[in-house]
Amino acid sequence: MKEENKDSGLYIRVGTTLYKIVRRPLMSGDFIEERRVWNYETLRQDHSKDFISRIEKYDGFCSVPDHINYKRSIGTFLNQYEPIPNRPEMGDCPLILDFLTHIFGEQLEMGLDYLQLLYLKPLTKLPIILLVSNERNTGKTTFLNFLKAIFAGNMTFNTNEDFHSQFNSDWANKLIVGVDEALLDRREDSERIKNLSTALSYKAEAKGKDRQEVEFFAKFILCSNNESCPIIVEKGETRYWVRKIHPIEKKDTEMLENLKKEIPQFLYFLKNRELSTKKESRMWFRHDLLVTDALRRIITHNRGKVENEMIHIISDLMQIQGAEEYQFSVNDLFDMVRRTAISTDTNQIRKILQDKWQLQPKPPTYYTACIFGCNGEILPLPGKTARVYCISKKQLDEILSEC
Repeated sequence: MKEENKDSGLYIRVGTTLYKIVRRPLMSGDFIEERRVWNYETLRQDHSKDFISRIEKYDGFCSVPDHINYKRSIGTFLNQYEPIPNRPEMGDCPLILDFLTHIFGEQLEMGLDYLQLLYLKPLTKLPIILLVSNERNTGKTTFLNFLKAIFAGNMTFNTNEDFHSQFNSDWANKLIVGVDEALLDRREDSERIKNLSTALSYKAEAKGKDRQEVEFFAKFILCSNNESCPIIVEKGETRYWVRKIHPIEKKDTEMLENLKKEIPQFLYFLKNRELSTKKESRMWFRHDLLVTDALRRIITHNRGKVENEMIHIISDLMQIQGAEEYQFSVNDLFDMVRRTAISTDTNQIRKILQDKWQLQPKPPTYYTACIFGCNGEILPLPGKTARVYCISKKQLDEILSEC
């Protein structure tokens, strides 16, 4: 009977389903607690007849994130959100702060705000972090593993393929969804992540079970070796925080283990630190604070070959002429783009000019066209009549800098 009392906490019943709480060993020597669906007949074989009456019973699952005042159960529901393994302890954490300085650079205070909000206000909507670098030994993966050490079972790692699957119950109630080697260059992938980053609820679906609407509070942190197009980001997008990460100068093979040792002190630091920003958007941070050169690079790449070539041609013409503005017709620009062997048509060019650049043509008028010749020289063509577009150097600079 004494042994049965010891084991009684290893089983729970949620709704009508029986679970056994097991501790699965990891390669690191640690253990992770898991719930395994169990069989009533097996339970009767392993224990006495009245054992089942002493098992904790819940009406269902809920997910309520809280790292300070964690509750295992809320009313008659079992909390799927897990307690984190570390508690705040007074002390210093120089290695962690040095590592985060490497990751966030001049935006360190914002980075600390992000982590502080994760810890103290886990329901807060936060931007999608995208760490990019085509170099090795940058610490991107270490950053993901560091967060995993802090938030444990409340963080999960996804692959690119996981976002294509209809089954999502394994990550629908997590605080952080991390993706290493992210390459989500399909528009539907980027749209899905964008929508989820601001969603309040989500339809979770497990194999063989009905879809169920759950509250959604996950934050996405992506790492990629592709600096140009790891994911589709268009101008005006306010949900991404992209940082280019440089290699770590001094390689430390024990970096992650050393960072883990300072986690209790780091949590104390976050708990007592004053935020450097206030909520100024749905993703907490004001959009202009998230604009980086790395973000601009991705947006520029996602403009497409035709638009980038149009910008390049107009910029070169204005620079060579020393002009502050350039007048042209759709056909002028079409002829010059076509000479670069880029496939396009006048409708595509007109759509870029009017829909993306917000330019409108003037009524038909006489003008002198300036175009590039076969050898790269500028050819003036006077006496032409067309519906003319006019763009200034200031407008072109704004297009280039738009995020």
